[in-house]
Amino acid sequence: MSDVWEILALKYAERNTRSRNDSFIIDDDHASDHDMDYFIWLLRCGDRTILVDTGYEHEEAARRDRPIQQTPSAMLEAMGVSPASIDTVIVTHLHYDHAGGLRNYPNATLHMQPSEMAFATGPCMCHDFIRLPFTGEHVCDAVRALYAGRLVYTQGSGEVASGVEVHLIGGHSRGLQCVRVSTRRGWVVLASDASHYYENFQSGKPFPIVVDVQEMLDGFRTIVDLADSPAHVIPGHDPLVRTLYPPLTAGDDRIVLLHADPLVV
Repeated sequence: MSDVWEILALKYAERNTRSRNDSFIIDDDHASDHDMDYFIWLLRCGDRTILVDTGYEHEEAARRDRPIQQTPSAMLEAMGVSPASIDTVIVTHLHYDHAGGLRNYPNATLHMQPSEMAFATGPCMCHDFIRLPFTGEHVCDAVRALYAGRLVYTQGSGEVASGVEVHLIGGHSRGLQCVRVSTRRGWVVLASDASHYYENFQSGKPFPIVVDVQEMLDGFRTIVDLADSPAHVIPGHDPLVRTLYPPLTAGDDRIVLLHADPLVV
């Protein structure tokens, strides 16, 4: 029987200057505003913690002119979780907003797909458009972890801990993986960028940053199949997540509880 975990979604940044054109390749309305939230996810089971992605911090925020409200590492510190105490980080993929804080977790073993490292260091990065969501120093941080003996590869699907699995999806990035977590309400799938918004997977609308459209579309089905129901799928950037799930602290929706039942179905 799998262990049962808590899942906390921590929102550290937002972009409110986007339109639906930035979120969907196929859509009748490309002009309307379409906000985006940026999350990391903390898994807890007893005294064990696993971090899913690291977000990005001040240097990257300034470089890309994408301000953050509070650094992910500072949010963890405020919860009493020292970044130095984190021993496991699942890296869903190496885009800047998911792997921009790897160096803040010096004692953590990283869990990645080998296809993501090969992609981020391979000939595809010669193309400016494909390279755009990556930052070289973040990729180098992953390589440094590899050479320090702190990186574990999972090929395809595998278990990181009892009740925590990773599954290769691809599509958005070559080695993108989702995270399947056993919770008190069943198996929850953290889609990360396998589906940025609920609307992506619910309506079959690909996100514009895509390496393989078929993989992305197939991935929409996979994340639903892996979850106990479509309501157990958590998209990677949808502000609706903070409306659907209860907050850790009343009146503050920056941290919400994904292992709890949704407030609205």
